[in-house]
Amino acid sequence: MTFTVLTAEFSHESNTFSRCPADLSAFEDRGISLGEAAIAERGEANTPIAGFLDIGRPAGWQVVHAISAAAQPSGPVTREAFDHIAGVIVDAAKAHRGAIDGVLLGLHGAMVTGFCEDGEGELLERLRAVLGRDVPIGITLDPHANVTRKMTELADIVVSYKTYPHVDVRETGRLAAGIMQRTMAGEIRPVTLRAERPMLEEVNGGRTDIGPMVERIAKAKAYEEEADVFAVSVNGGFGNADIAEVGPTVLVTCQGDHERHSAFAEALVEDMWQRRHDKVTPFLTVEEAVAEAAGYVATSGPLIIADYADNPGGGGYGDATGLLKGMIAADLKDACFGPIVDPEAAAELHRAKPGSTVSIRLGGKVDPEIGGGPLALTGTLLSLSDGDYVGDGPMMGGLHASWGPCAVLHVGDVEILVTTIRAQMNDLQQFRAFGIDPAAKRVVALKSMQHFRAAFEPIAGKVIVCDSGALCTPDLTKLPYRRARRPIFPLDA
Repeated sequence: MTFTVLTAEFSHESNTFSRCPADLSAFEDRGISLGEAAIAERGEANTPIAGFLDIGRPAGWQVVHAISAAAQPSGPVTREAFDHIAGVIVDAAKAHRGAIDGVLLGLHGAMVTGFCEDGEGELLERLRAVLGRDVPIGITLDPHANVTRKMTELADIVVSYKTYPHVDVRETGRLAAGIMQRTMAGEIRPVTLRAERPMLEEVNGGRTDIGPMVERIAKAKAYEEEADVFAVSVNGGFGNADIAEVGPTVLVTCQGDHERHSAFAEALVEDMWQRRHDKVTPFLTVEEAVAEAAGYVATSGPLIIADYADNPGGGGYGDATGLLKGMIAADLKDACFGPIVDPEAAAELHRAKPGSTVSIRLGGKVDPEIGGGPLALTGTLLSLSDGDYVGDGPMMGGLHASWGPCAVLHVGDVEILVTTIRAQMNDLQQFRAFGIDPAAKRVVALKSMQHFRAAFEPIAGKVIVCDSGALCTPDLTKLPYRRARRPIFPLDA
């Protein structure tokens, strides 16, 4: 039997403390593609749709792909953007109503909109209104999802990535699609069970390379081998979303003995609660990070300094200047820094000629109160570019992306990548495409929390992480929560 499956990708991680809403232009910056064009662009990369197709093609599915759309993490999604993108998906469901055997969606799980706290739940509700309860729906999620009750009630199959950095996105899509194939064929009737604890997020941000999450993921995979268990998802949550259902969850997509499966989920999430004080990542101050960089000898690769707190991948503005200011003041040699997201400065630099000496106010403009205000710098303009690149690392390999108009500015002995579009650094090509070879540097400073490790740890002599005090500071008690349910850790004793 040939099955017709509606697919789509719609992803946003919403930092509700950000001043920058995710409007339609934010999605256009990162890329919106429709139907077959989306499949051509994304169907062989580390994406959900690639995983769906890995199962769907040999099974002979008729795939109706509505849209692929994502924006960089930022403030909540505007109603206009949400209605437009969700509308494409819902319209595809209406157009094929009666013929659709299943739905597979590549989502994030931490989308907040200007009008509701649960973007994914809202999308699922709109789809159910068209398709009814009998059509199975499967979704893939980022493990930084804040998984709501509505999401697990309205989706039959929920599968989160198991790695951070997320190198298993395609593999997760494949797992979800395999469950969907068995469901449509009538072999299984999956539901997704959910367990939670009153925490803003898992204490280590869900790191899966070291720390207690390694053991939890191993237990999840082992339980997936049990009869009637199809997927186990261990979600660290996204604490920068001030919503009622923020926090970590464990999900079991299963059938059969629900009491037993729920007990397993409860035991895993209880482990997160019991180990809520067990931090594995030491965060340095800017001063400590710069001091270490000043004395670093690159015998086996550069020192990588990650500015965790200004991570655009968590909704940071990408324009915090504290770390860059410290590096320049210390006169660090043979260093690079990127990105500093400043559309105004990028445009100004594009009016100059490479090789010229330029003076500019750089960074710190979105909110000068956090992470440092603008820097008055004079340096040599090394290069200008439209910002386009193709990733070649474990996360972004084969995917086209852009910084928008960008420039490389040389100040002291620091090469600075100035960009227009906000994104975190997680692929070597994000430097190399613009003439900066991070592997050849002594010190590489970049804005990212964890995703950088997939591409940059292999070239690094050492990795350190600093808290510059910007929007994504790891100290969540500094943020002004209003909607999160209380009491909740770590806001309440």
